[in-house]
Amino acid sequence: MGSEKSLSLEEKVVDSSSEPTKIIQWEDLEQELARLWSLSSALNKAKEKKSSLELKLQSLIQLRAEALSRSNELEERRQKLEARKLAMDDMSMRSKLVVEDVKKREGRLSVEIKTILVAGKALSVASKQLQEANRLLAGERGLVHLKNLQRMRGKRQQYMIAQIALLYPVKSSIELTHGEKLDSSSNGSRSGDSAGSKPLNLGPLTISGLRLTALPLKKASFFSDKKEVQKYASALGYIAHAVSLIASYLDVPLRYPLLFGGSRSYVNDYVSSVDPMPSDSTSSSLLATVSKPTEFPLFLEGQDITRAAYAIFLLNKDIEQLLNFIGVNSLGPRHVLANLKELLRSIQSQEYIDKI
Repeated sequence: MGSEKSLSLEEKVVDSSSEPTKIIQWEDLEQELARLWSLSSALNKAKEKKSSLELKLQSLIQLRAEALSRSNELEERRQKLEARKLAMDDMSMRSKLVVEDVKKREGRLSVEIKTILVAGKALSVASKQLQEANRLLAGERGLVHLKNLQRMRGKRQQYMIAQIALLYPVKSSIELTHGEKLDSSSNGSRSGDSAGSKPLNLGPLTISGLRLTALPLKKASFFSDKKEVQKYASALGYIAHAVSLIASYLDVPLRYPLLFGGSRSYVNDYVSSVDPMPSDSTSSSLLATVSKPTEFPLFLEGQDITRAAYAIFLLNKDIEQLLNFIGVNSLGPRHVLANLKELLRSIQSQEYIDKI
């Protein structure tokens, strides 16, 4: 029977494990069972301890995972903080630049404001002056009064010029029938003496009955009659006196001043008395002007024909200057009496008053 028990126990051991079968004697069975029991209880305790350790290990793993997650999150936040810090530094630098720029603009704006204030004060003063000027212009002594005074002056000038025309009449030496006059340009055209129209003349003109021809200039060394030369000089003297009076009445300084002396009159030329300085002089020295102008005679007796011809040329330039002053074109450089006649006629016309 004991053998059967040992056999059955041997079978169980063989069935339960693939290890070699251990034969336990019956006498050692209790001891073996006790040992197995202690091993079983130790195994259970080990399993319980293992379960406890597993729970603790899982808890530690979870804590470690959470710590790692928080560490990653902290690192991410630290990186964001560093980025924000860099951004803040950049913004701080930009802010400083903006503050400096604002200060500079404030300085410029302050200067501009001061300039505007000064300009505003000047504008205010100018506005008051403009209002005062407008008030004066709109008043009884304003623009209308000025226009009236100018027209009165123009009429007075016309009256004075008319007196000159009576004192030194410039007429044609030939008169046509029916009250018509001939043009000094000798073109043969005719026109009536209607008010405001140009009287057309034919033939040479005279001043106070004296003709002004180029014959004495051409044959100054051959003529035998001194009276022709004297008449020529007298005619030039009349023209010079008339031009001087007209210039003074119109308040026009002549470019070539006239020195009236009857038949011994002169024309002054300041341009001919200007001598250039040497080329190696300083830049500040441009021209040295002789204080006394060059005088050219308006007569032939005892004078150079070239200088006398140049004097007539300058006299005609003075007449052209007066014609341009009143807005009338010259008839040419060789028409001294014709230009003088046109000057007298233009000033006495209604157009002269209308231009004022």
